[in-house]
Amino acid sequence: MTHKHWLGLILIGVLAAVGIVSVAFPLWRGPLLTADRVFSGVRAMRHVEAQVAFGPRATGTEASLRTGNYILEQLGRAGWRTEVQPFLYQGVEGRNLIGRAGPQGGLVFILGAHYDTRRVADQDANDPEQPVLGANDGASGVAVLLELARVLDIGLVQGEVWLVFFDAEDNGGLNAWDWIVGSRFFVSQLEVTPEYAVIIDMVGDASQDIYLEMNSDPALQACLWNIADRLGYGEHFIAEYRHSMLDDHIPFLARGIPAVDVIDFDYPYWHTAQDTVDKVSPDSLERVGRVLETFLEEGGLCLASPRQ
Repeated sequence: MTHKHWLGLILIGVLAAVGIVSVAFPLWRGPLLTADRVFSGVRAMRHVEAQVAFGPRATGTEASLRTGNYILEQLGRAGWRTEVQPFLYQGVEGRNLIGRAGPQGGLVFILGAHYDTRRVADQDANDPEQPVLGANDGASGVAVLLELARVLDIGLVQGEVWLVFFDAEDNGGLNAWDWIVGSRFFVSQLEVTPEYAVIIDMVGDASQDIYLEMNSDPALQACLWNIADRLGYGEHFIAEYRHSMLDDHIPFLARGIPAVDVIDFDYPYWHTAQDTVDKVSPDSLERVGRVLETFLEEGGLCLASPRQ
């Protein structure tokens, strides 16, 4: 054994005697915990698979109830305060689900997605009477928000975050139903005015092309798309206008709340029986999740200022 080895053993003995060696273990665990708090498309994909396993999830069905309970359970595990907002539409019981985190009584930031699926695949040329599994149209947005709930460093956010899961969005035009029923009810019941609302819908397409949506707030759009470009996702967040959507951002805009619809509507399996798990990519989920995480944790600094 060399002289240096003896000196090393003596030093370790001294450190152990005064209790310093023990602090090395928390210091070692810290980076592991930090790495685990990075948004994971693989973890988000598990939430897609879990929802699809319940089957088609139209409002008022047993599968919808089980999906909602799953969402609430995942939010609770991540430490979010949860609330169920029931409503009745056309004799069918629906419910919006809300998770909250951060200080109460100040600024409020809303991120939302719908969790219901369409009752019939009316865009399916081969079998339009089949229900829609909604792996992308429904489950992908929910999955991103649930993974975001796990990883978001709420201490870096400049206010309270609400994750809202809307029911009864996707059955417009069927049996005299309207679109975006749950979000319309939610906004009608708001007792605070949030700074903005970011809606994500159909974001998991393996061939992801998210264009600017024509009804969305331009400043909020620019902020999110600039973050995407900075993160290296410019190929998938395309800063060109393409679609005008009737989606869950519309009730917020109607109330004067800046809102944006992050949606990949160039999806060939929309409202068909082929909207299945194999069409969804963990990489696509991860890109959207990391944009939202960065946006929130940077306090929306790319916006000119919070709305007064």
